[in-house]
Amino acid sequence: MAFPMVAAASGTPDGSVNKVAIAMFLVFVCITLGITYWAAQRTRTSQDFYAAGRRVTGLQNGLAIAGDFMSAASLLGVTGLIFIGGFDGLIFAVAGIAGWPIVMFLLAERLRNLGKYTFTDAVAMRLDTASVRVLSACGTLIAVVLYLIAQMVGAGKLVEVLFGIPYTWAVMTVGVLMIIYVTFGGMIATTWVQIIKAMLLLFGGTVLSIMVMVHLDFSVEALFREATLVHEQGTAIMQPGGLFSDPISAISLGTALVFGTAGLPHILMRFFTVPDAPSARRSVLFATGFIGYFYILIFVLGFGAIVFVAGNPNYFDSATGKLIGGSNMAAIHLAQAAAGDLFLGFLSAVAFATILAVVAGLTLSGASAISHDIYVNVMRDGTASDADIVRLSRIATLVLGVLAVALGIAFEQQNVAYMVALAFTIASSVNFPLLFLSMYWRGLTPRGAVIGGGIGLVTAVTLMVLGPTVWVQTLGFERAIFPYSYPALFSMTVSIVTIVVVSLLDNSAAAGRARASFDNLLVRAHTGIGAEEATEH
Repeated sequence: MAFPMVAAASGTPDGSVNKVAIAMFLVFVCITLGITYWAAQRTRTSQDFYAAGRRVTGLQNGLAIAGDFMSAASLLGVTGLIFIGGFDGLIFAVAGIAGWPIVMFLLAERLRNLGKYTFTDAVAMRLDTASVRVLSACGTLIAVVLYLIAQMVGAGKLVEVLFGIPYTWAVMTVGVLMIIYVTFGGMIATTWVQIIKAMLLLFGGTVLSIMVMVHLDFSVEALFREATLVHEQGTAIMQPGGLFSDPISAISLGTALVFGTAGLPHILMRFFTVPDAPSARRSVLFATGFIGYFYILIFVLGFGAIVFVAGNPNYFDSATGKLIGGSNMAAIHLAQAAAGDLFLGFLSAVAFATILAVVAGLTLSGASAISHDIYVNVMRDGTASDADIVRLSRIATLVLGVLAVALGIAFEQQNVAYMVALAFTIASSVNFPLLFLSMYWRGLTPRGAVIGGGIGLVTAVTLMVLGPTVWVQTLGFERAIFPYSYPALFSMTVSIVTIVVVSLLDNSAAAGRARASFDNLLVRAHTGIGAEEATEH
């Protein structure tokens, strides 16, 4: 389900531009551009560009991973969904956290030992065919583009409401900064921008949550009671059904978020920035703690927005009766209502920093799919020089930046949390099955991976288009062909079943080689023997 957003031209409900937000935003931009300049001096090889030279510590990487995951969809989108639908909005938070044990215990160490720069490297260790790499790269690019749309929409709305800048110019500003970060600083700049942004976001969320609870004498009961008194749905916001009319929709969304987390390319790429496999697992441990704490804050902020914003007419458009800026701005309005204009400026700048950091990581992941997975390993058969790889990566970054801006403008009316859920759907239907089965199932074959993964990708995209959000709300048809907005439960099941069935029936020579190579993969996955040699070239 997507929620329409109302455009607004004023910086604050009283119509003034928030100068504090603009000043803090400019300070952050200056700091991050300084980091980018510093990182550019240290980005000389493809390993520097893609993996920060593998010099990132477990704690640093944990903060960076948390920064990647704590996106505009979390701060703005999930808070907005709780503001609109109450209890059901928490599904986005809980299911997102639930995916991290899978990453920590099943994927992190093996991925670091098996791969080079992307998760496709790990999949291709046994299934090293051009078709497998192209499919994995397509899954990466589609997930990245969907995620980028969400960030761009969040950025545009945030700047439009708070800075008084037209939406189109706001999106273009984000695109330019994103291109600068990635093109010149690569993974080194992206990592440090993420670390700074994660610390700011955790600090800002903590302070705002405390301010909310101070007004309510630190009583969770009072938080819920006051929320039910002012929300138009009353006590219904504490019951399931606010956003999802049936359990299948909720289960399908949960499937996307839990398994999609383990297939997000920009998250998986971060495990190659640490020096060894134990550091990769420590990264996830730290990231899980930071993310879990952050979603507790989102829980407070969502219901706090209902208490402080829902009953205040200053935050609603007098002509339409809708929230100024749409549901995505609920957290920003809460900052002013609970903590004043100064903190509104701070949280606005932090939210903008959040978007800038996440789009940088996403763009780097997409550029790596184009340059490393497709150009180097498919078109050049692994023979490209470092200079060629880095140059193509920067060209790909520019192309993705322009595409992200165009799509961000085109999808202005979409709720950012919904767009991210679509990215998770692709990740759970294509990336996760390929990665997990290549690591854990001896019977997987190249033919099974390509046919099953391809069918999973086509199924996911087709069901998204035929679902209520695109078919009815975007294309204008009266009734959706596919009744559910989130198709992951179906597309992921189709993908895995097809991969298994086709692999079992595959008796080709390539299938025999893939099965025979599983023992070598298992040794390297557990011990790391051969991992360093593979990452040096």
